[in-house]
Amino acid sequence: MGELKKSSNFSNATIISELFKNLFEIYILFLPEHILADKKKTAALLLYLKRRRRRMIWVNPQNQRRKQEGDYYILMSQLHLDRDRHRAYFRMSAEQMEDLLCLIGPDITKMSTNYRAPIEPKQRLAVTLRYLGSGESFTSLALSYRLGISTVSACVEDTCKAIIKRMLQCHMSLPSEDEWKAISQNFGQKWNFPNCLGAIDVKRIHIKVPTHIGSQYFHYEKETSVFLLALVDADYRFRMINVSEFKGDEGLYASSLIGKGLENKSLNIPEDYVLPDQSYGDKLPFTIVGTAAFPLKTYLMRVYPGQSLSKEKRIFNYRLLRATDVAENAFGILTSRWRIFYGRIKLHPKKVEQLITAACILHNYVLNPSECEGWLYEGETTGGSLESVHNVGSNRANWNAVCIRKMFCQYFCSPEGSLPWQVKMV
Repeated sequence: MGELKKSSNFSNATIISELFKNLFEIYILFLPEHILADKKKTAALLLYLKRRRRRMIWVNPQNQRRKQEGDYYILMSQLHLDRDRHRAYFRMSAEQMEDLLCLIGPDITKMSTNYRAPIEPKQRLAVTLRYLGSGESFTSLALSYRLGISTVSACVEDTCKAIIKRMLQCHMSLPSEDEWKAISQNFGQKWNFPNCLGAIDVKRIHIKVPTHIGSQYFHYEKETSVFLLALVDADYRFRMINVSEFKGDEGLYASSLIGKGLENKSLNIPEDYVLPDQSYGDKLPFTIVGTAAFPLKTYLMRVYPGQSLSKEKRIFNYRLLRATDVAENAFGILTSRWRIFYGRIKLHPKKVEQLITAACILHNYVLNPSECEGWLYEGETTGGSLESVHNVGSNRANWNAVCIRKMFCQYFCSPEGSLPWQVKMV
């Protein structure tokens, strides 16, 4: 009965569509001559009629067999019985996917109509996770899931918006002062860099944009890109991110929300604190660590430049680069899990920004420290990685920043701050 009712509704819709089309054609025949003489108005009427003819069916005949042939209905029952295959296909466990659906389900649920049933929320989520996890095109996913290309696009966009809306505050909110202190303590214990709030790095993500967008996403290497600037904690978790277009090498950091927030002291950063085992020593500021691409600031430590460095400076560089590897590993895990970043993302830049933000939130949501080595190994074997940016700010450091770096350098070479193996590494 259900199938008969749907067929009847579809036939009625076709008959009504044909009726309106015929009435419209009769209406054009009896239009006054002065309207028909206007070429623009006539062209507009003909274009409208053409579009009406094009929309004669609600669902493509191939897509009407979605429940019999679509990947969602064929694979879901099989993948639920095999945890490893489910994780490989959707890049997360079945339990994580169900919990995620509970969080965002209401925001991706569509209203049913008399003419066609909406795509259920779990299938919308499945399409989005498959798009992020495989990097397949909308056309390929549409054929696999027996959906329209525009439907696949809408599924991805709506799901990414829902993830940001429901999960941003919980999984990537601005830390409080106490949370920053906990992050710093964890960073010191795991990566032996005290008073460190995280590692910062920036990566270039290639995109393909429409021709009318303009030049803000086009840089001097004749590539269209957006840039992902991220601050990462000791557990490879993204604490702050900034997605932006090309603003010149030196503008990437200074114009970012992270750079402005650190400069204006508006990120709840704790007051200066003494280094471990230095109860009577000078207080040093909490800092972040970055590669040579970043400028030296009182709150941002970078390596000593040059080749012929003293042993003390080489030890400092080793300790700092060891800490900055955290950000590199976080990007490696992100791209290994979400392979959409392996290729050129073919979306409007605003939608790319939403997609990147949603992917970083999902990275934090499913992150498991015991699995990080496996994701990094998978990324190395597949050979995919994001492109680094070699200069994001001018290195015109002030005297205070130079003195703070020197104090860290002295501490790392002191009995209280040295590591047993650090001399062998330089």
